[in-house]
Amino acid sequence: SGQTVQRIMVNYHVQKVKRECIVWSIAFLSSGTVVTSDSFGRVQFWDWERGTLLESHTVSTSAVLSLAVSEKEDSIIVGTSTGATYQFQLLPVKMGSLEKRWVRTKPFQHHTHDVRAVAHSSTALISGGLDAQLVIRPLMEKMQKKGYEAALRKFTFPHRRLVSCARKARLLLFQFSQHLELWRLGSTDETGKDGEVLPLCRMPEHLLQLKSKGPEHIYCSCVSPCGSWVAYSTASRFHLYRVQYEGGGVSIKKVPKVPKLLLPAYQLQFSSDSGSLFVASARGSVHVLQLLEPGGCKHLHTFRPPSGSPEAVYLLASSADGHWVAAVSGDWAIHVYNLKGFKHHCMVPMYSCAVTALAIHPVTNNLVIAYSDQQLFEFGIPEKQYTAWSRMVQNCGLHKVWLERDSPITHITFNPKNPSHILLHDIYMFCVLDKSLPLPDNSALLMNQSTLKQLPETARQRQLHAFKICKKFQPLLFADLLDENCLVMVERPIMDIKTQLPLPIQQKKFGT
Repeated sequence: SGQTVQRIMVNYHVQKVKRECIVWSIAFLSSGTVVTSDSFGRVQFWDWERGTLLESHTVSTSAVLSLAVSEKEDSIIVGTSTGATYQFQLLPVKMGSLEKRWVRTKPFQHHTHDVRAVAHSSTALISGGLDAQLVIRPLMEKMQKKGYEAALRKFTFPHRRLVSCARKARLLLFQFSQHLELWRLGSTDETGKDGEVLPLCRMPEHLLQLKSKGPEHIYCSCVSPCGSWVAYSTASRFHLYRVQYEGGGVSIKKVPKVPKLLLPAYQLQFSSDSGSLFVASARGSVHVLQLLEPGGCKHLHTFRPPSGSPEAVYLLASSADGHWVAAVSGDWAIHVYNLKGFKHHCMVPMYSCAVTALAIHPVTNNLVIAYSDQQLFEFGIPEKQYTAWSRMVQNCGLHKVWLERDSPITHITFNPKNPSHILLHDIYMFCVLDKSLPLPDNSALLMNQSTLKQLPETARQRQLHAFKICKKFQPLLFADLLDENCLVMVERPIMDIKTQLPLPIQQKKFGT
C-alpha cells in the first residue's frame, strides 16, 4: 500500500538532548525485533509491532557505526568509531530458563580508526576499519582444534598487487588510485658485504606519470617485460599505451580503437615476449590481445571455462615459452588454457580455499599455487597432475609456524638459473623455497636468516631445511627477480598510509 506501518523515534526517551541522534545501522530479526546502532554509542532492541524499547545497551562514548547478526540470530557484532568491536549474545537469564536476554560478552580492540563494516560468519567475527585493515577474529568456542581456522588474521592494505615490473627494461610501474607512475631503477658498479648500502652510479629516474580521466579508480595495471607497453583498466574503460624511449626522453601514445572487451578487467598480464596481453574479465573469460607494431592491437581469442562459470577471473599466470596461461576465478577454480591451439587444456583439482598467488615455472612449466590457508601445491601442466614434490609436501605437511602465519602469499616467481628455487613473499617476509632440501618438521625452528647467521657453522648445518626466510623488508609491497644476480623489493611503510588517514577519536587512557 506504500503506507508507513510503524515509526520508531530512537531518541524519544532521551531528555534535554542538544545534539542530533543518527541511526547508523539496523537489523531485523525473525522474532520481530529491530536492532539499531546510533551515534550516541547505543545498541537498542525494539518491538517492531508496538514500537516499544525492549533493551538498550550503551557500549561506547562515541558512535556505533555498524552491526551484523549471525545466521542463528543468537549473536551480534557491532563496530564503533573508537576502533573497538563488541559481541552480544542471546543468553538465558538463569540456568535452564527459557527467558533470554542480550548480553555484551566480548570486547576487541583490533582497529585504530572507525570500524565501518562488520560481518558475522558461523565461526568468526570479521571487521573492516578506516585504518585499511581487515580483521578475522575466530570464535574459539566454535573451533574443534587449533590450526589455520583458529588463528587471528589481520589483512593490511593493500590487498592486491599495485606494482608491476618490466624485467628486461628494469622499470617499475606504480599504481595509485587515479594515476600511474613509471620509474627506471638505479644501478651501481660497486660490490660489498651483506647489509651494506652501495653508492649508486645512476639514480632512479621518474620517466612518466599517466593520469586517468574521470572519477573512477584504476582497478588494475601492468607494464610489458620490454617496457614498451602500459595497460590499465577502470570499471568502465580499458586503456593501452605504447611507450617509446628516444635518447634521454620518453614519449607515450595511446593505442586507438582498442577492442571493446567485457568490462571491467580484473587483472592484466603481458606475455614474456611482450607480444600478447591477457585480460581477465567477468564471467570467467580471458581475452587474448595481440600487440602490433608500431602501436596497435588485435583481439585474437577469448577463453571461457567449460563449466560456464559466471565468476570473474581475478588472477592470471602465463608461461615463459608462450604455450600456457592459467586463470583463477572467484569460485576458486583454476583453468589452464593452451595458447597454441586456443583450447582449454585442463582444470586443477578443486581445493577448499581461495588462491592468493600462482606462477608457471619458466623451465619445467609446473604451476606453483599458494592458497589462503598457507598451503603450497605444484601442478605439472603438461602431465595434468600434481608433481612428486607436491605430493611429498602434502604427505609430510608444512611447518606449523608457516601454516599459522596471518598474511597470504601475494607473489611467486622463480630463478631460471636454479630450477629448484621458488621465490615467494607476503607483506612480512621474503622466502626462498629450495625444493632440493628436506622440509622442516615441527620440532625444527623456522628461523629468520639473520638469526641463523649468528649461529656457529655446525648448528647452522643442523638447521638446514627448504625454507630460507628474510624479514628485513617490511611491509613488503612487491618483490621480483630482475636477473640471476638482482632482486628488486618495494616497501611501503604502514605509517605512510596512516598519516593520510583522518585522526582517530582521542581516548583518555589511565595515567595520562
